Amino acid sequence: MELDLLDHHEAIFIGGAWVPSASRERIDVVSPWSEEVIASVPSGSRADVDQAVSAAQHALTTGPWPAMALEARVAIIRRLREQLVQHSETLARLITEEMGCPIAQSRAIQVVNPVRILDGYLEAVETYPFRELRHTVAGHALVTRAPVGVVAAVVPWNVPASLTIQKVVPALLTGCTVVLKPAPETPLDAYLLAHMLREAGLPDGVVNIVPADRDVSEYLVTHPGVAKVTFTGSSAAGKRIASLCGQDLRRVTLELGGKSAAVILDDADLDLVTSSLRMGSFRNNGQVCSLKTRLVVPEHKQAELVDRLNGMIDTMAIGDPHDEHTEIGPLVSSRQRERVEGYIAAGRAGNGRLVRGGGRPAGLDRGWFVEPTVFVDVDPDETIAQEEIFGPVVAVIPYRTEQEAVDIANNSTYGLNGSVFTTDIERGLRVASRIQTGTVELNGSPAGFGVPMGGVKSSGLGREFGPEGLEPFVELKSIGVSAEVADRLQTPAL
Repeated sequence: MELDLLDHHEAIFIGGAWVPSASRERIDVVSPWSEEVIASVPSGSRADVDQAVSAAQHALTTGPWPAMALEARVAIIRRLREQLVQHSETLARLITEEMGCPIAQSRAIQVVNPVRILDGYLEAVETYPFRELRHTVAGHALVTRAPVGVVAAVVPWNVPASLTIQKVVPALLTGCTVVLKPAPETPLDAYLLAHMLREAGLPDGVVNIVPADRDVSEYLVTHPGVAKVTFTGSSAAGKRIASLCGQDLRRVTLELGGKSAAVILDDADLDLVTSSLRMGSFRNNGQVCSLKTRLVVPEHKQAELVDRLNGMIDTMAIGDPHDEHTEIGPLVSSRQRERVEGYIAAGRAGNGRLVRGGGRPAGLDRGWFVEPTVFVDVDPDETIAQEEIFGPVVAVIPYRTEQEAVDIANNSTYGLNGSVFTTDIERGLRVASRIQTGTVELNGSPAGFGVPMGGVKSSGLGREFGPEGLEPFVELKSIGVSAEVADRLQTPAL
């Protein structure tokens, strides 16, 4: 499959077919590099959402999907994996075109992580207890886990394929059906996913795709035919969705923003720190919610860390995201660049010092670029240390004691990710346990895709990945039985 998806599409994917949208509105896909329209898709309407939810409900209650055994669903997901691997280069190039991720990172991260996420869910589902017997002194019960129903999956633009797989695969493995709403900035990879799902043999209507803007997205997450919403995006949007879902007691999982701290203890290996922060703070042009954008460093080591950061950034090529050597590409949109530049202006007006960047790269007259930017001596309460910027901007915050470092890390409304750097592993684990966040990486080691991931405070509700990532898509039911029946049910098949 070539990059023929860079086209003006006239249809949306509903009920296993490409059907005309009920809307005449269009969504233009604009290249962050050339600033030109490279494709367009229909902007879905409420009528399109109604049709997609109806198709998902039909697939949930009729046809082969509700009667399909777990092994058959697993087989489809394995064929989807084959499709992801087969079309990885197409997908990498498509994401680079859509949102400006440097092609080397698209190949190494944007299309590799979806496969790893899929593999993690396949491993988790092998031992997942869809049926289990519980024996207590008060009685006996068969506990079952059935699909929760139609799932609305709403994904952002920054890592679209990974986040789509992160939501669609656990829903499918548990027997749910899906209406996928891709971000307006990056709808094209979802069109490729539709082709791959058809090749994998997914029954009609099990996954439906409706590109749309905010108002139609709100209609989807409040649709009476939707039983579950899974969303990744900003904390402001997540709070709005939680409020809307709360009115109907609709189940919701939210992975939201972050302002993650890298706590650098006084015995840390600064070579390891800087090499980890290369991707840990600046990958995907700074547009990842788990990036470490607050660097909490001992006061007496701040200058040394900044020297090493400058040396590292000097080696990061800025420019054309299609170039194999580029490490910093453009931001996704003009609006996003304006947002980042606004935060840089706030940083200049604060008490911290700008020691690097702060503007647009010289010699790049097109593309929505912002230089990698470093502020030092930042007060932990300043705007650039408190609010998510979503660009290549870091704040270096000095501290004097370990307790102060922990306090700074926890001085945030967010709690999605974080790091602790130290050569004393026991000390590192002790500090990590005190940081209020869903994930902590010790010396830059990732937690992987088989363990629960999610945030605390304003960084979200619920968890994804591992068996915990399957739980939000099932409905528990307890069936009381006699001891005699329980004994009969106690078979290896359970």
